[in-house]
Amino acid sequence: MMPRLLSLLLLLLAGPPTARPAPPTCYSRMLSLSREVTGDFQNLQAIEPSEPCVRYLPRLYLDIHNHCVLAKLRDFVASPQCWKVAQVDGLKDKVRKLYTIMNSFCRRDLVFLSDDCNALEYPMPVTTILPDHQR
Repeated sequence: MMPRLLSLLLLLLAGPPTARPAPPTCYSRMLSLSREVTGDFQNLQAIEPSEPCVRYLPRLYLDIHNHCVLAKLRDFVASPQCWKVAQVDGLKDKVRKLYTIMNSFCRRDLVFLSDDCNALEYPMPVTTILPDHQR
């Protein structure tokens, strides 16, 4: 009786069995990589704002549902090299990877909802609208 109770107690303390998460889909990989690229670009601008090559890089506010994002990614990769700033090379590698994923591997999974190139230059700020009872 005691060994059985001890085994049950150990099972309860171990917690539930770990479930394997579902593998990422093409869409989830594109979405997470585009967010990562946007965040890295914003960090780069904050860390190296006075570096001339960083100042003249094309803006990277990415929306994978906007058809203009493909041209935006191509422009960024084609921008001049920053020899002094290693983070730019890493960012360009991520941008190149995102472009390849979007244009080759996940082409059929992608649905463009807009074709507004200005939205990628000057994005609308995200606002949260509270329900009436929370105002």
